[in-house]
Amino acid sequence: MSSTSQDELKKAVAKAAVDYIEPKLDNHSIVGVGTGSTANYFIDYLAEISAKFDGAVASSEASAERLKAHGIPVYDLNGVDELAVYVDGADETNPRLELIKGGGAALTREKIVAAVADEFICIADGSKWVDTLGNFPLPVEVIPMARAHVARQLVKLGGDPVHRHGVITDNGNEIIDVHNLKISNPKELETAINQIVGVVCNGLFANRPADVLLIGRQGGVEKITA
Repeated sequence: MSSTSQDELKKAVAKAAVDYIEPKLDNHSIVGVGTGSTANYFIDYLAEISAKFDGAVASSEASAERLKAHGIPVYDLNGVDELAVYVDGADETNPRLELIKGGGAALTREKIVAAVADEFICIADGSKWVDTLGNFPLPVEVIPMARAHVARQLVKLGGDPVHRHGVITDNGNEIIDVHNLKISNPKELETAINQIVGVVCNGLFANRPADVLLIGRQGGVEKITA
């Protein structure tokens, strides 16, 4: 798949997401917005209907700045009582809509916003669809002083951890990418990694998977529900 056609698929699912959520919104609605290239297209299309909702909560500083550039008010999640929807991309999705996220290092904030939202809508191009998660390295956000300890524990779980050099999250932490995992039980692994001392969060979205997947394929956008 060429990068151009992949970009077109990302744009198609981003537009489909706006069309999907628009009937659900009113002047009091707050929209949760994710991070990454597909989410950026969603933000751009969302701006076209900005008069139909109150504002947004962003999962990263980068997305917050893009929303503000479009004139969309950005709220702190602590000041929001209810989040109607959360729209974000993924690095991988399986047929149960369990995801790997975190390629953009915003996984912890993404997981927090997803936990609050009434409905989590994942938008992705067809290259992200897999039967078994793990081809994409699993990101794990760690407290800096615990990086070596966490890496040793991840080896025990069967992974090959690699420090993502030069990357500091919006929370001031570091990222370990875990390669060579075949994740047959995503919920179990998500819980096990989160129990390692020093782990802030990992990129498995299995205990809170997406509710709806809008996936862009060459024949159009397909809607899949969990």
